[in-house]
Amino acid sequence: MRFTEEHEALRRTTRQFVENDVNPHVDAWEAAGRFPAHELFRKMGDLGLLGVHKPVEYGGSGLDYSYNMVVVEELGRIACGGIPMAIGVQTDMATPAIARFGSDALKEQFLSKAIAGEYVASIAVSEVHAGSDVAAIKTKAVKDGDDYVINGSKMWITNSLQADFFCLLANTSDEGPYNNKSLIVVPSKTPGISFSSPIDKLGQRSSDTAQVFFDNVRVPQANVIGSEGMGFMMQMLQFQEERIFCAASALGGMSKCVELTIDYARQRMIYGKPLLDQQVVHFRLAELMTEIEALRGLVHSVCEQHIAGDNVTMTASMAKLKAGRLMREVTDSCLQYWGGQGFTWDNPVARAYRDGRLGSIGGGADEVMLGIICKIMGTLPGKKR
Repeated sequence: MRFTEEHEALRRTTRQFVENDVNPHVDAWEAAGRFPAHELFRKMGDLGLLGVHKPVEYGGSGLDYSYNMVVVEELGRIACGGIPMAIGVQTDMATPAIARFGSDALKEQFLSKAIAGEYVASIAVSEVHAGSDVAAIKTKAVKDGDDYVINGSKMWITNSLQADFFCLLANTSDEGPYNNKSLIVVPSKTPGISFSSPIDKLGQRSSDTAQVFFDNVRVPQANVIGSEGMGFMMQMLQFQEERIFCAASALGGMSKCVELTIDYARQRMIYGKPLLDQQVVHFRLAELMTEIEALRGLVHSVCEQHIAGDNVTMTASMAKLKAGRLMREVTDSCLQYWGGQGFTWDNPVARAYRDGRLGSIGGGADEVMLGIICKIMGTLPGKKR
């Protein structure tokens, strides 16, 4: 992939935003367990970073996904994992279906405000018993007059405590598990919505995550995205951009982790010379950068396929699988070279080690990615006929 001057200008804008408006505050936001999403997203909206590949008529830039990917790689350089993830929920998880299939009214009311940073968006799919297995969700939306009445609960919901609306997946009929689901936009202030306390997570500390309860929540049927019963298909499409986001974001985070480790190892003296001069150290860091660049090539290839309109289910799953596993390898290897410093809670590589572990769980666990890849390869065992 060859980047234009427009790509590089967007990269510079994003990096300046990260360095000036985010990283100086990350430690405080991590300690607080929440970052000010509305304030930060409004700044991003003003910079045009929340609608890079969204329609111009609703405030987006109308560019292809390669421009968004450049932004995402730079967001990966934020000094924690929680904030890039929260931004990804806004841009690549909760709004793609609205942009692609939503009515003009939904786009005007919700998408335009998400692009401007006026609204914080959240994706409400996972449940206590249904994480990677989306087909197993139990939340129901039953028709009553012109409304849906929603009952159920959602788990591990990022941005939930600051959200203005949810892109909710619910069962809307008694059809089979792949044909009975719909995506519905649900304003967060709707009566009947309540929340658990913030979930005390291993990592991603600055992203507010909670369980969301829906008790006879009433929303207009006009809030359904696209057609009723098409929710599972739409969510599978949303997953592709989510998985590209996760892989691209990991590139920035892993590169930053290696850079920090090189700087530390150059200063840390052992046996009378810098730690970096030990062959085992500089060889290992070279191996890690080679793996990162190999993943970058895959991510860029997936992006080009996505722009061309190709089905990227397999390659996006591969990129997401590799990113989650490589993040674990990179952070673990780098942490080792920080020694005792790496075992302290506030060390940047230790934070990346904790935050990065979600990469192999969220957005579809590694095992789910492998199942998808095997299914497309034709190697997944099926029912005997």
